[in-house]
Amino acid sequence: MSKKVITMGEIMLRLSTPNNERFIQADEFDVCYGGGEANVAVSLSNFGYETEFVTAVPDQAIGESAVAALRKYNVGTKYIARCGDRLGIYFLETGSAMRASNVIYDRAGSSIATVTPDKFDFDKIFADADWFHFTGITPAISDSAAVLIKEALIAAKKAGVTVSVDLNFRKKLWSSEKAKKVMTDLMQYVDICIGNEEDAEKVLGFKASATDVTKGELNLAGYEEVFNAMADTFGFKYIISSLRQSYSASNNGWSACIMDGKTREFYHSKTYSITPIVDRVGGGDSFAAGVICGLLDEKNMKEALEFGVAASALKHTIPGDFNYVTRSEVENLVGGDGSGRVQR
Repeated sequence: MSKKVITMGEIMLRLSTPNNERFIQADEFDVCYGGGEANVAVSLSNFGYETEFVTAVPDQAIGESAVAALRKYNVGTKYIARCGDRLGIYFLETGSAMRASNVIYDRAGSSIATVTPDKFDFDKIFADADWFHFTGITPAISDSAAVLIKEALIAAKKAGVTVSVDLNFRKKLWSSEKAKKVMTDLMQYVDICIGNEEDAEKVLGFKASATDVTKGELNLAGYEEVFNAMADTFGFKYIISSLRQSYSASNNGWSACIMDGKTREFYHSKTYSITPIVDRVGGGDSFAAGVICGLLDEKNMKEALEFGVAASALKHTIPGDFNYVTRSEVENLVGGDGSGRVQR
């Protein structure tokens, strides 16, 4: 398991209300750290792969606390720049039943939003790497962050590194129009595209027909149609979508589908019923990490997808951004053991 994965993005301080409280009720917050690409790095490190997370944090105690959170799980941090004035923050109010969760960002002017490419030696970073993963969140943070990601992608492709993206549209960070303009340009560097139905529509302009996740309705033929169009347009090796059927904030159906961009083989995974959900933040990141792990393991696309779906289903039972499950726990669930029996 000598392959090495680089991820790049923002790690933030997360402040969440305890016990499903509303913001207005809270007298204290639970503290942890997280962010899309950091979450992926932690998962892959837990699965046994060498990882490096690339970012910028302020040269002060809170920035170092975020770095320490990564080191705890054996994520490499040697390419993290110390610069800028602040670490981004997000506030989370965890919903329950029919009340949705709510996220408020306080990340404007963060270190990663203002850092310039000269702080990173991308040729060195990618010299011994096998895989690079980023999300659509990072170029949405600021125009300079979008430039930074493009520089990284150019270097990654120059080094022959496999590139994956999780499209991750965030309407609180940018408009669909800007997302399409920036992300469409970046797709020329991407081998494996991961997202969901909203991401495909809002970021790349592809819409799955007759699907409404708010009503728990999925039309797999619509996804297959979208995947074919994405393969035709961008030449992706694999196109992958998580499929969340949101019956309530506490009860989701969870599955995924994948297409081989060359053969056009399409596959839909097993569906898990996740209830009660403990924390869905980081669910998509744990899915992406699981699929990446499966592909790095040289599993076939069906096996890789099942590993990713199972890993993410387990993440929904864990508070915080990071997925702390082990490879053996995921493999047990893939094998059919979802009993939750005490392990003695």
